[in-house]
Amino acid sequence: MQTPSLAKELALLALLATLWGASYTFIRVGVETIPPVTFIAARTLIAGGLLLAIIKLRGLVLPRDPAIWKRFLIQACINSVIPFTLIAWAELTVNAGLATILNSTTPIFAFLLTVLITRHEAVTTRKVFGVAAGVIGISLIIGLEAFNGIGKELVAQLAIVAATISYAAAAILGKGFKNLDPMMPAAGSMLCGAVILIPVSLVVDRPWTLAPSAHSLLALLGLAVFSTALAFVIYFRLINTLGTVGTTSQAYLRVPIGVGIGVLFLGESLASTAWIGLVCVIAGVAAMTLPGRKKAAIAA
Repeated sequence: MQTPSLAKELALLALLATLWGASYTFIRVGVETIPPVTFIAARTLIAGGLLLAIIKLRGLVLPRDPAIWKRFLIQACINSVIPFTLIAWAELTVNAGLATILNSTTPIFAFLLTVLITRHEAVTTRKVFGVAAGVIGISLIIGLEAFNGIGKELVAQLAIVAATISYAAAAILGKGFKNLDPMMPAAGSMLCGAVILIPVSLVVDRPWTLAPSAHSLLALLGLAVFSTALAFVIYFRLINTLGTVGTTSQAYLRVPIGVGIGVLFLGESLASTAWIGLVCVIAGVAAMTLPGRKKAAIAA
């Protein structure tokens, strides 16, 4: 196998941050007229079906080993079913910006789980610096006043934190799919998620009685195709090229990218400290993703 290009992997990291950065707005718009469980069930079904179709077009087949599907099921629970549903429910009351802030702490939890439990990646001073720089950068970019809403919807906000911890655990377990084409765990976990969520949706929400708006349906489609199907293929690739902590560092990039989209398309303004924060974020991501001096290639 050829060693992957670092520049290409970092470009994919930025793309993943953009796709997932947009997901909070998609969710916020979607749950306005589609209940969270049904919204996420449809998200996983559409994404899984699309990935399955692409796999067939490529002439590939999903694994048939029951042990692999058991791992797909576990990955589905901690990387889609639980966090997707928690965030969608939370965004009934929590705005998309605050959800982005709270969920951007994924690298911190991935780092802590690595340090305290798995120890599958080296814990270096550089990575500690990366975590700290990322947190400081987010605070400066958003402006500390953005945190004023914390506590007003405590249960919903704690749900987002729980989803963040779930994502961190999923990033670590995702290393187990190293020998599979990245599209396989992406499709397998989405299909498993749909199998879990669709029956719940039918019982709880009775989706045939709903009347979703066109905006919510378009948000669902954008979320499923771009922020889920495409994003998870990139995600499982990066887990094996940039590593767990490196891949989760895209959570920091989501914030400046989201703010940048607001500046360009919505006329929003940056906090006065934003540019300093952006430098901190870039430094933090670099510290957690660039290889050490002794390594010419990306660690697998």
